[in-house]
Amino acid sequence: MKQLMRVFASIIIASAVLLAMISKLNDTQGYSGKNTLTVYNWGDYIDPDLIKRFEKETGISVVYETFDSNEAMMTKVKQGGTSYDIAVPSEYMIEKMREEDLLIPIDHSKLPNLKNIDERFMDLPFDPDNKYSIPYFWGTVGIVYNPKMLGGRELTSWNDLWDPELENEILLVDGAREVMGMGLNSLGYSLNDKNKDHLREAKNKLDSLTPNIKAIVGDEIKILLANEEASIGLVWSGDAADIMSENEDLDYVVPSEGSNLWFDNIVIPKTAKNVEAAHKFINFLLDAEVAAQNTEWVSYSTPNKAALPLMPEEMTSDERFYPSQELTEKLEVYENLGQKNLAYYNELFLEFKMHRK
Repeated sequence: MKQLMRVFASIIIASAVLLAMISKLNDTQGYSGKNTLTVYNWGDYIDPDLIKRFEKETGISVVYETFDSNEAMMTKVKQGGTSYDIAVPSEYMIEKMREEDLLIPIDHSKLPNLKNIDERFMDLPFDPDNKYSIPYFWGTVGIVYNPKMLGGRELTSWNDLWDPELENEILLVDGAREVMGMGLNSLGYSLNDKNKDHLREAKNKLDSLTPNIKAIVGDEIKILLANEEASIGLVWSGDAADIMSENEDLDYVVPSEGSNLWFDNIVIPKTAKNVEAAHKFINFLLDAEVAAQNTEWVSYSTPNKAALPLMPEEMTSDERFYPSQELTEKLEVYENLGQKNLAYYNELFLEFKMHRK
């Protein structure tokens, strides 16, 4: 009988240990955890020291995962396998996630630091009254180029890239909206154009750029341009700032025809298990000092007006990254094109990439 009791006791202890291990595993994956916050963000998009500081100040452990496209992020959120408490999509994807009921409304009363956000970046069409999202970073799409490698030449227009003298000099980011947008803008069309004739015309014009394109790449574009493997690159403004910090010979321009003005905002997905911690994290990031430190590390433009006086003047006065009102009026925010139109953009972009081979 005693032996039987010992067996039962062993089973109970083993079960308790197993349950504890499962509970801990679930916490680290964001499936539960009163003291766990699971964040889903772009790569290199927050100062790691700030995550440590948040953990120290709140006692909340942060599980940090990254994605490389809005579409990949949304797919994973929809699947619901991981309970993300925070995500950072771009404006058009926020609109799409709203439409598909994938977001939890944000309680502004829990965000006293929301007052630090510049009103220009609030209440935008993709999220009226910021019911579901809070501004994180913003920026533009433009051209990084090396005047020294180009014999002192300056670039001011998208159409400058079609010069035959620039053969094998251009790197493009691997993004359908960005590359198709360049083609559309170069023809005077909107970044959100849905006219199939205009889109085909833009794709055909991009085909004619092929001799000048060295490669279509991902994050490695920063290293390649900094190391002068090419003299020109189509990039996001924050990446431009990073590249220029590595090579002082480089410059950045938003083309005169116009370009993309993008916004990345913080949201709380429907998968969230720790909504309270999510609000604490958002409010933490909205703190002026935290936002200033984060902006200096990330290099994109901050919507946090209270952070600007705490940052180096050479950053905040640089119109390449904080453009004038005149230029801003020529910029467009990506709209949610709808599934069929987005599929056509992707189809044309794939055709363009295949044309190069």
